Amino acid sequence: MDTASIEKQFNLVAKKYDKNRRKFIPCFDAFYGDTTRFITANIATPQRIVDLGAGTGLLSQYWFSLFPQSEYILVDIADEMLDVAKRRFAQVENVKCRVMDYTKEFPREAFDVMISALSIHHLEDSDKQQLFVRIYEALPSGGVFVNYDQFCAGSDAMNRWYDTYWENQLATSGLTDSDIAQWIERKVLDHECSVEQELSILSQSHFREVKCVYCNQKFAVIVAIK
Repeated sequence: MDTASIEKQFNLVAKKYDKNRRKFIPCFDAFYGDTTRFITANIATPQRIVDLGAGTGLLSQYWFSLFPQSEYILVDIADEMLDVAKRRFAQVENVKCRVMDYTKEFPREAFDVMISALSIHHLEDSDKQQLFVRIYEALPSGGVFVNYDQFCAGSDAMNRWYDTYWENQLATSGLTDSDIAQWIERKVLDHECSVEQELSILSQSHFREVKCVYCNQKFAVIVAIK
């Protein structure tokens, strides 16, 4: 994974990232909101939650609204993205932000939930496997990993369906030509797998329970329990 390229691309869009998320993700409310409410309704209040590739802290904000007493550590390699997260959680003592490459290290503090949104699809499948094993080993028994991410369909023909429909939605979303051009440039960094492939990789990483709890074409949320 070219972490320098990823850091550069996401620092470039940090200020506009949240504003444009809803335009880039047609199923935004269900993907972030409904799914988070479903997951959090079924687990005990975590002591500490780590958000991998946290960016501006958007996903953590959804979790924080439901688990405000938990501690949060937001991890990202793009410092300007985390600057937005710091402003989002200004004056909130139980949320910390750290510039860190999660493919190489995790925070040293113990955690019982790890979450991630729209980040892990930048990794090659072999790197996903290594990451999932490390997550499994770092979680306690009963610990939860949740990946909100972007996926391919798994076949060339259906991938064209997914991508063409998504691109047509973006063209009418209100995004500027510059926004679209930057998105096309960022897509070069994508290494999507299918939902089925990721479920298999997680199962091979020894998680006892693995389930896709939400899926809408390219966007899906997968839960893995140790």
